[in-house]
Amino acid sequence: MSVPAFGLGTFRLQGQVVIDSVSTALELGYRVIDTAQIYENEADVGEAIAASGIPREELFLTSKIWVANFAKDRLIDSLKDSLQKLQTDYLDLTLIHWPSPENQVPVEEFMGALLEAKRLGLTRQIGVSNFTIDLMKQAIAAVGAENIATNQIELHPYLQNRKVVEFAQRQGIQTTSYMTLAYGEVLKDPLIQQIAERLHATPAQVTLAWAMQSGYAVIPSSTKRANLQSNLAATALTLSDTDMALIATLDRGHRLTSPKGIAPTWD
Repeated sequence: MSVPAFGLGTFRLQGQVVIDSVSTALELGYRVIDTAQIYENEADVGEAIAASGIPREELFLTSKIWVANFAKDRLIDSLKDSLQKLQTDYLDLTLIHWPSPENQVPVEEFMGALLEAKRLGLTRQIGVSNFTIDLMKQAIAAVGAENIATNQIELHPYLQNRKVVEFAQRQGIQTTSYMTLAYGEVLKDPLIQQIAERLHATPAQVTLAWAMQSGYAVIPSSTKRANLQSNLAATALTLSDTDMALIATLDRGHRLTSPKGIAPTWD
């Protein structure tokens, strides 16, 4: 897989809160950190990484270009600004965060600029986030599927996004699941709880293991050391085919993130 299976998300975390979360995660053995320009925490993340003393080559850093920076005369400059905040010369993965509202900047333009950033060595890989099948087709037409490492989408047991995942798989594009725990909703699910009890695991571990076993990368976030440590243990958990099949039945198209004016028409 071009994107590591397990990492730390930093959505909604800022200031000392995100510094502590990233610092603790790195101390526990996390090496993959996911941030974004719009999270307004890149400088804090950069500070935590610098203080950790972990060599840059051991880390996998992802950030995402915000919609205001999609134009070809802005994208690369905005990425350089992100690098400065993160105190690094390059990102391992740079994503287009959301599609351009009302197609103000064509897919071809921002994907072309992102591919140029890769050619310049500012990012090792490029990809997309919150892209539908149609948008992925446009991105592929612009830069080729081989240049699209992942599509990061909302994906959890209640929203399994199968059409989008299957299309991406056929193109050799990995899926990254965000909000894998559905803001904690799936942790209360009786089926998930039942599986967790049988495996002497937590509902979060079961859900994360389900996603990783399905072939997705996950980026759960937490501010609590115990939860960060517990989530990391999901990488060692294996679910049976029966458990996987049972969790597949939980899909109900329950979408939690669809910002007005930015979200595309979902598949």
